[in-house]
Amino acid sequence: MKLCAYCFIENIPTLPESLAGIGGSQVRLLTVDEFSILVSDFSAETVSINRQNVLAHASVVQRILTRTTPLPFRFGTLVTEEQLRNYVAARGQALKTKFRNIRGCLEMNTKVIWQGDGVLKERLPSEKSKPGTAFLAQKRREIFGSETRVAEARSVASWLDQLVGDISRERKLEESRTDKMLLSAAHLVAREAVDEYRTRLKAARAERPNLHFLVSGPWAPYSFANMELEFKPRIGVS
Repeated sequence: MKLCAYCFIENIPTLPESLAGIGGSQVRLLTVDEFSILVSDFSAETVSINRQNVLAHASVVQRILTRTTPLPFRFGTLVTEEQLRNYVAARGQALKTKFRNIRGCLEMNTKVIWQGDGVLKERLPSEKSKPGTAFLAQKRREIFGSETRVAEARSVASWLDQLVGDISRERKLEESRTDKMLLSAAHLVAREAVDEYRTRLKAARAERPNLHFLVSGPWAPYSFANMELEFKPRIGVS
């Protein structure tokens, strides 16, 4: 029998009776040494990607998030009890360290969208230009535009660190390669500092009117759990 794995938790001795997981199966606590894991029974080989299943997984993690900070598994993680016991035996100390890092914190996400032009202006080739000339001009525009976006993304990343770095225990940044999306940032923020995080990002809009901020959260610290490095989600299409 496979198990759907939702998260590692601590300091939660009992669960609500109504806590249902993917497929409507009852979520239960699996205790392995000093760790607790939320799991539910699952008979198939893969988890179908559909709205119902995705929301079921998210609901389990979010309901626990109101009581403690979990170490979440990615959607679709299927394991056996033996695999979990082997993982805890091999990575117990690392799990303790990870819990110390996330304890009392939540994940906040910020996407930064560049509302500027984003591409250095060049004279367009005339209609009579040879195809090779037009191709090279297009490649130059792509290169210059990419370099401009990279430089701006790094500048914004540094500015964002100054803005919320003092209230973030950890952060992960990812530069975007799209035309408008500059940066995606995940910050590990103490629960009591979440409102302050939102306030600072709201004020930042006035400082950088050429940027648009999409702030979401609080979430379980998916970006800081790294559980997918050990357990690959097994998902399919329904």
